Amino acid sequence: MRVFVLGGLVTLFFVAGLPRAAGQATTAKASAPIDITGYWVAFVTEDWRFRMITPRKGDYQPVPMTEQARKTADAWDPGADEASGNQCKAYGAGAIMRLAARFHITWQDENTLRVDSDYGMQTRLLHFAAHSSPGVRTWQGYSTAQWEKPGSLKVATSNLRAGYLRKNGVPYSENAVVTEYFDIAPIPGGGQVLLVTSIVDDPENLRQPFTTSSQFKKEADGSKWDPQPCTAK
Repeated sequence: MRVFVLGGLVTLFFVAGLPRAAGQATTAKASAPIDITGYWVAFVTEDWRFRMITPRKGDYQPVPMTEQARKTADAWDPGADEASGNQCKAYGAGAIMRLAARFHITWQDENTLRVDSDYGMQTRLLHFAAHSSPGVRTWQGYSTAQWEKPGSLKVATSNLRAGYLRKNGVPYSENAVVTEYFDIAPIPGGGQVLLVTSIVDDPENLRQPFTTSSQFKKEADGSKWDPQPCTAK
C-alpha cells in the first residue's frame, strides 16, 4: 500500500503484481505490474513559484543547500549559460520531472522504457537489462530500472552532467545520484495520475537528500504535444 496526496486529498491504493508461470522467461515489458506508457501532463498543485515560472535569484526554499551550493546559486547567470551552450542545465534527470511539462512514455524495446519531454526536448532511457559502460556524462545520465512489489517502478540514475535542481541556479554535481519511484493512482471519477517521487543525493551541494513528489495526469492522446527547446531563462 502507498499513500499519496492528490490535490489535497489523501489517496490510498493497492496495485497487485502480475502472476507468472514458474520457469517462464519474460521481459521487463511483459512482466510490468503497472502501465506507465502514454502521454502525461504535469499536475501542479504545490510549489507553483518554483515549477511554473523561473524563481528569482535567492529563492531557494526549502532545498537543504550547503554553503558552497548557495554561493554557486548566488552567482547564477542565465545569459552566461545560454552563451556557453548550457541552457539545458535545469532539464537534467535531477530536475526534469519537476518541470511543468508533458511527457510521452513508450517502450523503446522489451527491456527499455523511453521518456520524452516536450519542454526541453529531452529523452531519458530507463534500462532494465544490464548494459556495458554508460559512457560520457549527459544531462539525463544513465538510468537502471526495476519493478518492485506490489506495483512500482524504481529508477536509479547516475553518470550525470552537473545541472540545476531549479532554473534559478540551485546546483547538483556530476556525482549526484537520483532515485525515483513511479506509481499509478486512480483519480476519483475516472482517469489516472502518475506519481513520481524523486530523491536527489548529492553531499557536495545538499546537506541531506532532497525529496520531492510530482503528479501527472494521463491524457487521451498527443494532440497537445508541443516540443520546445531548453531555455536558461
